[in-house]
Amino acid sequence: MNTKILEKIDQEQKRKEALPEFRVGDSLRIHVKIKEGDKERVQLYSGTVIARDGEGSNETFTVRRVSYGEGVERIFPINAPSIVKIEVEKSGRVRRAKLYYLRDRSGKTSRIAEEEREQPVAPKA
Repeated sequence: MNTKILEKIDQEQKRKEALPEFRVGDSLRIHVKIKEGDKERVQLYSGTVIARDGEGSNETFTVRRVSYGEGVERIFPINAPSIVKIEVEKSGRVRRAKLYYLRDRSGKTSRIAEEEREQPVAPKA
C-alpha cells in the first residue's frame, strides 16, 4: 500500500527531460540557475564527478574542482529544478565507485585517464 504511494510521489518528483548518461570519473559542465533578488541567471560549474548516491528522486552526485588553489565540492540532486543542462566534457576511466582519494592529491597525480565512450545521439524531433 505505502509502496504504491511512494512510487507515485517518486514519479512526480522526477525530471521530465532526460539528462545525459554520466558516471563517476567523468568531467561535467553543469548549467545552474542562480537567483539574485528578483533576477535569475545561469552560472556554469565544471568539475569531476567523485560520487553518486541514492536512487530515484533522491539521487545526488558530487562534483569536485580546484578553484584558486582550494578544492571545492558541490552536491547536486539529479532532479533539481535549478539544473538547466549537464554536458559531459570527457569520460574518465576509473575503477572505484567513489573518488574521495582525489581530495588528497593535486597537480598531475589528480588526473584521471580518459575513456573512449560513445555518447548516445538524441533522436531528432
